[in-house]
Amino acid sequence: MHQHHRALGLAPLSTAGINVTGIDIAKQGPVQPVTLVRPHAAARAAQFFVEKFPGKAMYAVKANPSPELLQILWDNGITTYDVASIGEVRLVARTLPEATLCFMHPVKAEEAIEEAYFTHGVRTFSLDSLEELEKIVRATSRDGVPASDLTLCVRLRVSSDHSKLSLASKFGAGPGEAAKLLFETRQVADALGICFHVGSQAMSPEAYSNAMERVRAAIIESAVTVDVIDVGGGFPSVYPGMTPPPLEAYFETIHRAFESLPISYSAELWAEPGRALCAEYSSIVVRVERRRGAELYINDGAYGALFDAAHIDWKFPVELLREPESNAKDVEFSFYGPTCDDLDYMKGPFLLPADTRSGDYFEIGMLGAYGSAMRTAFNGFGTDATVVVADEPMASMYVELAERQPAWNVVKL
Repeated sequence: MHQHHRALGLAPLSTAGINVTGIDIAKQGPVQPVTLVRPHAAARAAQFFVEKFPGKAMYAVKANPSPELLQILWDNGITTYDVASIGEVRLVARTLPEATLCFMHPVKAEEAIEEAYFTHGVRTFSLDSLEELEKIVRATSRDGVPASDLTLCVRLRVSSDHSKLSLASKFGAGPGEAAKLLFETRQVADALGICFHVGSQAMSPEAYSNAMERVRAAIIESAVTVDVIDVGGGFPSVYPGMTPPPLEAYFETIHRAFESLPISYSAELWAEPGRALCAEYSSIVVRVERRRGAELYINDGAYGALFDAAHIDWKFPVELLREPESNAKDVEFSFYGPTCDDLDYMKGPFLLPADTRSGDYFEIGMLGAYGSAMRTAFNGFGTDATVVVADEPMASMYVELAERQPAWNVVKL
């Protein structure tokens, strides 16, 4: 595990055996945000999917492409990776040479398909149009001879009604297109799959059962033999105001629907969890540089790990890192990030003690999914350190239901 401690005076921390927490980091007075990573949380999530999902779980790399995280997932049983660009193909191939890669972006550059197939051994591709099918066939042919070992997954457009973030408009074959596309894809695919995405942070298992009915209709209309059903991503994590049902409920719903489909007796069930495998992996410690009423100016923001908090009003848990603990009641704050841009604003609300002040540090949790992946160096701001910690994330989908009441739902009086 690589750790960086530039200009902070942080002592190197072992990846095991030292119980480092956010309070310990705050006491050292870092000037820049510090990323905290929890390998044990990512390992636990991977083991959960490997043991309990009734099929093959592949990690959606876009959620967090950290090579260290990829290795943790691999070490804990995740051997297949959903890649969406040639950059991700190269990254995973370099980091995990034995991993199976599935190129699941429905619109790809022909050169990317060719490199993925011939250089990196990718055999699984998704598509949602006849144009993309023709592109895949051309890019994987040699001397005019089409490839005979392709697994091609036709992406269907399904509803995102049960999800916090819609993925229903950009990709997916509609009801009037699916039958012909499935038939044509069957002619050139060694294995034919159907995939879909119910949207990010699906709050009900019904999202998947509804999508499976769309799959059923497409299979019946096209009258093709289907070898793979890929239910995509959307598996949720826990955030303030978003406590979904247990993941087992999603798995049971998916399995029942899969078993009832008119598909090959040997058909495989796949999924592409991203958020659910990495959300609990990391958090950040930030410093308050100024307080203006109910607004806190902090040293990370929209161009850093808090893109989602700024642009889609995502709520993340926060915890003041002060000893002794504040006795003030929690009140609602909004944040400004460190850049000169007015868009660097996170309206929240985020609950922190009413006496939070300049110079205080607090931890922002559940940033393993998309936080580090969306970070930029805009305006010269960034993080200077990544530290391995041994404490638990602020919330978890992988503990008993009775223990899953998040601490941030309790307001201090």
